[in-house]
Amino acid sequence: MEREWWHSSTVYQIYPRSFKDSNHDGVGDLRGIIEKLDYLAELGIDVIWLSPVYESPNDDNGYDISDYYSIMDEYGSMEDMENLIQEARAKGIKIIMDLVINHTSDEHPWFVESRKSKDNPYRDYYIWRDGEDGPPSDIGSVFSGSAWEYDELTGQYYFHLFSKKQPDLNVHNPEVRAELHKMMDFWLAKGISGFRMDVIDLIGKEVDEKVLTDGPQLHPYLQEIHEKVLSKYDVMTVGETPSATTETAKLYTAPDRHELDMVFTFEHMSLDEEKGQGKWALKPLDLSELKTVLSKWQTELHGEGWNSLYWNNHDQPRIVSRWGNDQAYRVESAKMLATLLHLMQGTPYIYQGEEIGMTNIRFENIEEYKDIETLNMYKEKAEQGTAHEEIMTSIYAKGRDNARTPIQWNVTESAGFTNGKPWIQVNPNYEAINVEKALEDEQSIFYHYQKLIQLRKERDVIVFGKYELICAEHEEIFAYTRQLGDERLLIVVNFYDGHPNFSLPKGISYADAELVISNYEDSPIRPDEFDLRPFEAVVYSLKGSGDENGAY
Repeated sequence: MEREWWHSSTVYQIYPRSFKDSNHDGVGDLRGIIEKLDYLAELGIDVIWLSPVYESPNDDNGYDISDYYSIMDEYGSMEDMENLIQEARAKGIKIIMDLVINHTSDEHPWFVESRKSKDNPYRDYYIWRDGEDGPPSDIGSVFSGSAWEYDELTGQYYFHLFSKKQPDLNVHNPEVRAELHKMMDFWLAKGISGFRMDVIDLIGKEVDEKVLTDGPQLHPYLQEIHEKVLSKYDVMTVGETPSATTETAKLYTAPDRHELDMVFTFEHMSLDEEKGQGKWALKPLDLSELKTVLSKWQTELHGEGWNSLYWNNHDQPRIVSRWGNDQAYRVESAKMLATLLHLMQGTPYIYQGEEIGMTNIRFENIEEYKDIETLNMYKEKAEQGTAHEEIMTSIYAKGRDNARTPIQWNVTESAGFTNGKPWIQVNPNYEAINVEKALEDEQSIFYHYQKLIQLRKERDVIVFGKYELICAEHEEIFAYTRQLGDERLLIVVNFYDGHPNFSLPKGISYADAELVISNYEDSPIRPDEFDLRPFEAVVYSLKGSGDENGAY
């Protein structure tokens, strides 16, 4: 596998609505991002993944696109977008955009035309079917209810796997694919450096056979995108693929297949939900399951594909609240989780606010929530008779608005996000948790992330080294090694708030051990045997140990 620029890069996801408001309307915007580029450069990130900024009615916060070639007024103008690309590049930061090609908005001109008549030239741009005494099938929407919406004008149903205002494109139509290729070319020509492809595993769907993910034409369509568009540019691509296994991830990401560079697995993200019952059915995380899943992805893709490393994004709750301790050990557990992830092989993704340890939000009233998935779930569960308190427990744990409260920049009103009324309430803990405070504290979570990012640039063993899980049966410790040639790293983290004892397994020498990074100021300088403190994370370099088998 040839070395690529994104192998040692770290990506920072910006959800623009909640990042920084420059014009005081309560909504983050592109100029707000430009204002904060120096902050991102100081953190050391290489790439910004920009969540959708296209023209949109905003039914699903921008993932319902009505014009792929325009910028939503709330976010600014095309000139602002071009300035962002240029100014980020001047600071050594690339931009990748969200690519949403599974569906559009129902206000997109293609759909406006498509619904006019059965013989309209755009009819086949979307998925229309007849229904007898109801929807054509029992396929359900991700956002609750049926995935079919009846349209009275032509007496047919259209398919929408998400909101009814997000009709699915018929990607089997070669005219649709040609339009999508043209749009991708437009943005790449403007100087962006790639795409994060939204629910890309759905574009080969065969709804009549009830095949939604991994349809038979999925990989040919991705190869076509690469051939007709991506191959002309030096870019990175990452696919959102909730259905991916390690085997299918190899199909997506093997370099000789010319599809994607990496994918987002969801396997570790479902470990705290009851199997088969969806994200809202909560269960405690089992550390042994997390070890198994992450280790499987590390070992099975090594040399054959490439991993994306993430805990957070705009759809997931804050990791320090989810699997850390966001009260007594917020700083320690946030650093522990960062260390555990960033020393693995793959391209790490940081979600805005993660680098300062932002936490989940608990709104008392459902009316304070903005997310369509959350609101639809609440309505559906309430109609089924589920108690308000029980529904809210699930929302507090898994609701998408946990990630969408504004970035906490300082202690001024609205946390320095806006001088207006924020589109969603700011987390009230902003006086204790904010960027300004983090930058003033040399031991802050921010500087720990900064060091992790720099280590990836300096040490090829982090980028290319072989992964091996150790202490696999330990109920509190997650430990592994990375090895490249004669350099070996030992990563040991205490996942909980106890004081477990760590003993170096036989066969691993601590000769010439060097403490590389820790989340406590006085961690042991030799890793032979010691008691770990709550959420302690330590990384050692063990030069000269092992053999040559770690070569990539």
